[in-house]
Amino acid sequence: MSNPNIEQLAAAQKANAEVLLALLRTAFNSVERLTALNVAASREFFNNSVANSQQLLAAKDPAAVAKLNADLAQPNLEKLVEYSRSVYELTTDVQKELTSVIEAQYGKLTKDATSAVQKATAAAPVGGDVFAAAMNSVINASTQAFESLNSVTRQLAEIAEANVQSATKATGVKAVATKAPAKTSATAAAAKKSTAK
Repeated sequence: MSNPNIEQLAAAQKANAEVLLALLRTAFNSVERLTALNVAASREFFNNSVANSQQLLAAKDPAAVAKLNADLAQPNLEKLVEYSRSVYELTTDVQKELTSVIEAQYGKLTKDATSAVQKATAAAPVGGDVFAAAMNSVINASTQAFESLNSVTRQLAEIAEANVQSATKATGVKAVATKAPAKTSATAAAAKKSTAK
């Protein structure tokens, strides 16, 4: 029996630690971005609520209150859709980052496993080719399963994106938002700022 190769074990541990750190960094960055987005949205919601309440209190008759309610509803709907879109974009970015880390790790694992099978086959006694064929079959099956999982994940992301676009079209936010592009809400600014990090 041979002793385990300490250098290979150390390298494997280091690689695993790097993957874990990359996943943790991505998780912490996403929490930070989501927190910034939520704080900005909460601040904007509070400021708008105060301003809207002051406008409603200044109304002189029920007709003016009804007109103000109608006038204030569309901007609030636009902000809600904008917030939802920002959360969706953040979630999509995080998913892409996590998927890329996992794909890179899976690719390395598959490559290492294939290399190990080839080395074992070369050094194996008679009948080792049966073991190698079985291992290659397992590797191929796991690769197909991984690719299927990635395909399903991409399809779910496409469905979610289509739903966000449909909701945007249904509310008419895009048409209204193009009329006044000069003013950017605090929520959108926080989302763009956190995305730029």
